[in-house]
Amino acid sequence: MSELELLRPDWPAPANVHAVVTTRAGGVSLAPWDSLNLGLHVGDDPVHVQENRARLLAALQRIAPADAPQWLNQVHGTVVVEAAPDAARRRQGVPDADAVFTTCPDTPCVVMTADCLPVFFCNRQGTQVAVAHAGWRGLCDGVLEATLAKFLQPGDVLAWMGPAIGPANFEVGGEVREAFVAKHAAAAAHFVPSANAGRWLADIYGLAGLRLQGAGIGAIHGGGLCTVADAARFYSYRRDGRTGRMASVIWLS
Repeated sequence: MSELELLRPDWPAPANVHAVVTTRAGGVSLAPWDSLNLGLHVGDDPVHVQENRARLLAALQRIAPADAPQWLNQVHGTVVVEAAPDAARRRQGVPDADAVFTTCPDTPCVVMTADCLPVFFCNRQGTQVAVAHAGWRGLCDGVLEATLAKFLQPGDVLAWMGPAIGPANFEVGGEVREAFVAKHAAAAAHFVPSANAGRWLADIYGLAGLRLQGAGIGAIHGGGLCTVADAARFYSYRRDGRTGRMASVIWLS
C-alpha cells in the first residue's frame, strides 16, 4: 500500500494556516480511480471513497486539529458558502457551491479537482481562509472575485494556485477565448493558436492571475503543476475521462 502524499503550498501564509493538496497516492480505490480518489460522484465504490476520506482526515489531524471537512457539490458556478459546523452539515447536506470559506479554527474547507484550478486564499492576520474551484466557466464568471469578496480587506489576502491543466494541454474553442476577452481585453494574451484550426491553447494560471490582480491581490503564488502531464501524481479528466478527484484543503488552527 502506497503512502498518502500531500503537497504543501509554497507561500508565506501565517503559521496557523494549514493547506494541502492530495495526489492520487495512498488510497484504496481500484483502477481507473486508483488510488486516493475522494470524489463520490465519479463512479467509484462509495466504500472505497469513504475510506480514502477517512485517511485524508487522519492525515490532516496529524498536521493540526481538524474536524470533518466541508465538502461541496461543485457545479462550475460562482456560489461561495461558509463552512458549517459538523452537526449542521449532517442536517443540511452538501451545498451546491464552488468555493468555501471559514473564520473558525479546525474547520477544513475543501474543493475537488481533476484539471480545474484550485485556488487557496488566506489573510495575513491568519483569521480567515478560503478555497475556490475554478474551471473555465467559473473562472470566467467570477468565482475568484466572489471568494475574495468574503474577505474584509482584499489587499491583505494571499493566493496560491494549485495543480491544474497546463497551457500546453488546455485546448479550447474560440467561444472560450471570446468569453474571457469580453470580460477583460487583457485575457487575449493568455491564449495562443493551437495547431488545430479554430482552436486555442489557454493558460488557466495566467487567466486566474489576471483576475486576482484585478480584484486587488498582489501576493499570488503557485502555478505550473500540470495535471495532464503528470499522470503518476495527478488525476486528469481531460487525459483519462473516467478518473478520480484530488482534494485541496485549507484550515485554521
